[in-house]
Amino acid sequence: MKDNKGMTLIVKTVIKFLAPIVILFGVYIILHGHLTPGGGFPGGVVVASAFILLTLAYGTEVAEKKMKRSLAALLESTGALFFLILAVLGIFLGGWFFSNFLPKGEPLKLLSAGFIPLANIAIGLKVGGGIFAVFLALVIFRVAGEGGEEQK
Repeated sequence: MKDNKGMTLIVKTVIKFLAPIVILFGVYIILHGHLTPGGGFPGGVVVASAFILLTLAYGTEVAEKKMKRSLAALLESTGALFFLILAVLGIFLGGWFFSNFLPKGEPLKLLSAGFIPLANIAIGLKVGGGIFAVFLALVIFRVAGEGGEEQK
């Protein structure tokens, strides 16, 4: 019996190979945001777009197996909490809210921006989880459609 949910076999095959590459690129943007254009927000959007592509190609059931709504909400909450902890640690270790309490390092080196890469990771978690959770909510309430299904 064929699975008629989602889009065509060609789209599903392309997305199956493309989604891990998109996730890897999003993680790269998050981790190198202090050296190149990018950071937590654009990297989180790219990571969320991989899960949105999976949802559109395969349907909600398959996408929820990859990332459940509860996991998306957990990632969003964890990112926000991690970001807040970084800000409060600045008070205790640096004297000011959001004060950089880590050594700055050498210019153009990967570990050269103090706590900015940590903030990018926190923002990437928050944005990636949040955008995917919003997309799932739109699918559930039939505002955005799944692949292969007509809107009524």
